[in-house]
Amino acid sequence: MSKKYHIHWLHKLTFVSKDEDGHATVMDAWHKPGDPTPRCAPSPMELVAMGLGGCTSTDVLIILKKARQKVTDCEVVVEAERSDGIPKVYTKIHVHFIVTGHGVDEKHVERAVKLSAEKYCSVSRMLEHSVEITHSFEVREAEVCMEE
Repeated sequence: MSKKYHIHWLHKLTFVSKDEDGHATVMDAWHKPGDPTPRCAPSPMELVAMGLGGCTSTDVLIILKKARQKVTDCEVVVEAERSDGIPKVYTKIHVHFIVTGHGVDEKHVERAVKLSAEKYCSVSRMLEHSVEITHSFEVREAEVCMEE
């Protein structure tokens, strides 16, 4: 399966990318030490890390739903470390899941995270050949709202 993406230069080092369905994403690689002008969007490398978080989150939520876990929220914190030299590739990435719900079983979350990392997450599988990727998770009980 092949897909085509169009990336168009806007100004400085800011680009907009569009997929075949017309979805657009702005990327900004402009970064000069001491420049008071902040970037207006994530860099392409930041989008790679965000893509990993989005891909693995999707897998984990689908797996937990199939396991009939009552998940009310899922947050993923991706911490990515880059090399000092050029190219500034990712060398280590840690993915931490915070799963909130009602009676969510830690064993199900552990299994979902492992399946995503080892089998389903395309981004993770692509990056694992060149980046050390680690995972952790925590399960939080959702608050119960009582009407007065």
